[in-house]
Amino acid sequence: MWKVVLLEEVDAWFLELVRGSDPVAEHVHAAIELLARSGPSLGRPVVDSIKASTVHNLKELRASTVRVLFVFDPARRAVLLVAGDKAGRWDERYRVNIPVAEDRYERWLAGEYDEEV
Repeated sequence: MWKVVLLEEVDAWFLELVRGSDPVAEHVHAAIELLARSGPSLGRPVVDSIKASTVHNLKELRASTVRVLFVFDPARRAVLLVAGDKAGRWDERYRVNIPVAEDRYERWLAGEYDEEV
């Protein structure tokens, strides 16, 4: 099993889905479990690479209409950086969310986050 870390912002977002009984929460949970089992070998259609990033290994986890930007860090953990529903607007939001993911990853590497699993 690969270790999957949800940064506090992603953890809060996911818990909100669960508390709201959003059926998408089950899809997200299943995708995270699949990522934990398969690690970097998990590919399309569940995982795809993000090309427009300064982080060369930034990827997106796809679960129903949800997209979660993540990266495997030097310790080989999958760090979930940004999450949101793509319904209607996620393509536009790549411009916003990719820089957010890059910033959070830099902060993660600098030790500014407590680990959330």
